[in-house]
Amino acid sequence: MSSWVRLLWLLLVGVGPGSRAQQGTQPQSIKIEGDITLGGLFPVHSRGPAGVPCGEVKKEKGIHRLEAMMYALDQINSDPDLLPNITLGARILDTCSRDTYALEQSLTFVQALIQKDNSDVRCSNGEPPIIPKPERVVGVIGASGSSVSIMVANVLRLFAIPQISYASTAPELSDNSRYEFFSRVVPPDSYQAQAMLDIVKAMGWNYVSTLASEGNYGESGVDAFQQISREAGGLCIAQSIKIPREPKPGEFDKIIKRLMETSNARGVIIFANEDDIKRVLQAAKKSNLTGHFLFVGSDSWGAKISPIQDQEDVAEGAVTILPKRASIDGFDQYFTSRSLENNRRNIWFAEFWEDDFKCKLTRPGIKYELGRRKCTGDERISRDSQYEQEGKVQFVIDAVYAMAHALHSMHTDLCPGSMGVCDKMDPVEGRMLLQYIHGVNFNGSAGTGVMFNENGDAPGRYDIFQYQMSNISNPGYRNIGQWTNHLRLNLEEMQWSGGDRKIPESVCSFPCESGERKKMVKGVPCCWHCELCDGYQYLLDEFTCDMCPYDMRPLKNRTGCRPTPIIKLEWSSPWAIIPVFLAILGILATTGVIATFIRFNDTPIVRASGRELSYVLLTGIFLIYLITFLMIAEPSVAVCAFRRLFLGLGMCISYSAMLTKTNRIYRIFEQGKKSVTPPKFISPTSQLIITFILISVQLLGVFIWFGVMPPHTIIDYEEQKPPNPEFARGVLKCDMSDLSLILCLSYSLVLMITCTVYAIKSRGVPETFNEAKPIGFTMYTTCIVWLAFVPIFFGTAQSTEKMFIQTTTLTVSMSLSATVSLGMLYIPKVYVIIFHPEQNVQKRKRSFKAVVQAATVSTRLSQKSSDKQNGESKIEPDRSQ
Repeated sequence: MSSWVRLLWLLLVGVGPGSRAQQGTQPQSIKIEGDITLGGLFPVHSRGPAGVPCGEVKKEKGIHRLEAMMYALDQINSDPDLLPNITLGARILDTCSRDTYALEQSLTFVQALIQKDNSDVRCSNGEPPIIPKPERVVGVIGASGSSVSIMVANVLRLFAIPQISYASTAPELSDNSRYEFFSRVVPPDSYQAQAMLDIVKAMGWNYVSTLASEGNYGESGVDAFQQISREAGGLCIAQSIKIPREPKPGEFDKIIKRLMETSNARGVIIFANEDDIKRVLQAAKKSNLTGHFLFVGSDSWGAKISPIQDQEDVAEGAVTILPKRASIDGFDQYFTSRSLENNRRNIWFAEFWEDDFKCKLTRPGIKYELGRRKCTGDERISRDSQYEQEGKVQFVIDAVYAMAHALHSMHTDLCPGSMGVCDKMDPVEGRMLLQYIHGVNFNGSAGTGVMFNENGDAPGRYDIFQYQMSNISNPGYRNIGQWTNHLRLNLEEMQWSGGDRKIPESVCSFPCESGERKKMVKGVPCCWHCELCDGYQYLLDEFTCDMCPYDMRPLKNRTGCRPTPIIKLEWSSPWAIIPVFLAILGILATTGVIATFIRFNDTPIVRASGRELSYVLLTGIFLIYLITFLMIAEPSVAVCAFRRLFLGLGMCISYSAMLTKTNRIYRIFEQGKKSVTPPKFISPTSQLIITFILISVQLLGVFIWFGVMPPHTIIDYEEQKPPNPEFARGVLKCDMSDLSLILCLSYSLVLMITCTVYAIKSRGVPETFNEAKPIGFTMYTTCIVWLAFVPIFFGTAQSTEKMFIQTTTLTVSMSLSATVSLGMLYIPKVYVIIFHPEQNVQKRKRSFKAVVQAATVSTRLSQKSSDKQNGESKIEPDRSQ
């Protein structure tokens, strides 16, 4: 603010050349005469220490650039086609790399435009003074630093003087509403920031930190990078650190420590001056972090050696950018031919000469410095000293030519056919000249087009470099691509620490494995945690897991779903082999018993066992064994229908026949206690009718079931659905739930229980009479089998092998119950028939009354003996009756 106050004060008091001369503050400047004068601002000297405006001479950024302007003026003035008969002059000033000092110097350019009232000024003889009119500057070439250009642009704007910079890249200067008279032949940092963002994305980075030197260049560069990255998306800034103008001791160690707080952000975007870059590299090396950080440097780093000197190992792999440029051969010839004799117009050249050749010139009033050789004047640039053209020389030349082309177009329009400057161009109107500047389009000194957009910015053209040490003969910067509104990067030419060709990673979170979803960290779009899609989930998109359809399971990599395999009980399965084996044995045994009974159908034992009901009972036993094959067979509509029909039918037939037998015996002896008249319905025909009535109940229930719910097959995907989907299977089976299966068997179980009750009631019947006791033992054993079946069947309902276990348990239980019936009721008879035919003879018939009396005696004895309460009394009926 004090600078602006001082400026206003200077303008008000009308400081002129005369007054400055009297005060001894006339600024040092280079004056080149011409018809039209251009201003020039160059950092000839570095910033001085406290209290001193200027420091040491800057050979490259100062003298090289200044000489480039004078070289361009020489070329233009000698070109017969560009501004013919018009000579361009110049007033060139030193900014000393300080914005406030540059502001004071730039007042020289506006003096001719300040109207001063000299009416009260008189010489000693009373005559008005003759005050030389100051030269009028029509345009300014410069400045170098963005902060200097911003300060000067505010003054030049007030007086409508166009300005073309050759090095200022701050995005702020693109604001046409504030800096409408400012233009530049270098692209702004917003382009540079875009190029750096494109480089970062091309390398696959999404998590980086930024470093900026305090000041307009560094802060605006980082701000532009952050803004562009936010707009583009896909990149997160881990740390944004500012390097103070006057860093305290240990400041850079703290910066490295802060960067390591987000160690995954290995990429560091750096907009900093050379000294700050060097000290950052030193601090990284001191912290033993060589090779950890991956720097992406702006044009302030470019392809310079000085920032990385003695820190090459830390800088290895650094990617830097530089506005596209070329070395101007004509300037090299011009500059290397400069000497003290032929370059007297450059008032700072002698100082440069001393610094470049490390010698001392003898000048009046200057004491000769001991220990330093005397300059001879015969030294030659490049021969006796190192010389490399400074990187911005091309842009200085292009800036001067841009101004010249604008003046040439303006002269062609305003002064057609006129030789020299016509009245319409005297003076040159600044706003009109600005329009001509924005309209220029010509090939510059490097052969690339020079033009300006509506904001006065040049198009973005950058070369991309990488500092490499391994596998090349000479370590140094290697051109690996370019950026001209879009990136062209040769990734295969990139090389990293230790010669590694693989691009290092700079990411907050590594990509999730196959089948893992991203769970984003709130507020940091580049950071996430990976969560596995577990169970039967698959990865719907990178953020979402979704359940597979009920009949599918996830792929191994969980990127989709696949059909769940369908299984059934195979004949070769151990779960099937044992039941089938038992069933085959049972069928063979049953067939053998039936065959024996048929063969000996009229023998006493067969007749005494009740042939009609025996054949019915054996048929039921046969069906019980047969159901095993239906239960294991591949489910189909026909198989399912037969399962429903025969599952309970075999047991129903068997237990109906046994119930009829036990009921007949019970009624006979109960009736005998009351009278000698036989009970009704004890004839074979009556017994068959009763049995078939009982069986018809089962058949009626089955057919009603058929009508209500026709049989069909289903695939049960829930039965074998363990936590690990790799073991998931769909089970092909009939539509019989556990409940429907039990209901199907429930009638048979009722018959079995009822039969057991009658067997208990008939326990007092003599064992030589009919089959009461074998039937009783059969029912007791059968009840034990089915009592064991229930917990096994329902206890395995949650098992993944449920179908196999339950099918095996059911079929084995039925086969065992059939075997018990067959073994206890018929095997003894078959044994006697075959092996003891002598016992298969007719015994003396007893009357109904004798049988009843024997049963009554047996009953009374059983009531007296507590240890024989199971009907074990063996009283032989009186055969004499």
